Amino acid sequence: MIGCKKPLVIVTRKLPDTIETRMRELFDARLNIEDKPFTQAQLVEAVKTADVLVPTVTDRIDKAVLGQTGEQLRLIANFGNGVDNIDVATALQRGITVTNTPGVLTEDTADMTMALILAVPRRLAEGAGVLTSDKDWTGWSPTWMLGHRIGGKRLGIIGMGRIGQAVAQRARAFGLQIHYHNRRRLPPKVEETLQATWWESLDQ
Repeated sequence: MIGCKKPLVIVTRKLPDTIETRMRELFDARLNIEDKPFTQAQLVEAVKTADVLVPTVTDRIDKAVLGQTGEQLRLIANFGNGVDNIDVATALQRGITVTNTPGVLTEDTADMTMALILAVPRRLAEGAGVLTSDKDWTGWSPTWMLGHRIGGKRLGIIGMGRIGQAVAQRARAFGLQIHYHNRRRLPPKVEETLQATWWESLDQ
């Protein structure tokens, strides 16, 4: 619409190019092209002028920062799974909605976790370091870079939410025994599907 003012959106870190392109189309977007973390002073300036603030989990939006928001700030759209970096109670008191991105990174985080679980006993990083170093490789031998089989081992998962369950699904495929602790026990059907054993206390 002619004369319609686009909301001012301030983004605190560099985001993927496709996202920033879309932001430019829809909003008056002020982007952090150099990807330098905002200082607290810069965060204060941002909340004074922005209609929407898009911080990341490393930006601390505390009571001191929120105490200086302009009346126009109505949304803090956190780029992250949680909102621990934001004083949500103070934001809500000031009429500011706080959002996050739950579930978006569940599969990716579980993939990375499983990659690390495999990398340690199989000495993958150590082996890659040998192959990419400037030192001469003397060749293979029967005892060179021996690792450990993970099948049949126990995997302990503390916290069986979305990510914990996604890790358990992957670990089962590698023959790991799943043991977990969670504040609330999973429903029997979920435990059966994951073949998971619940421990009420970490002290057991």
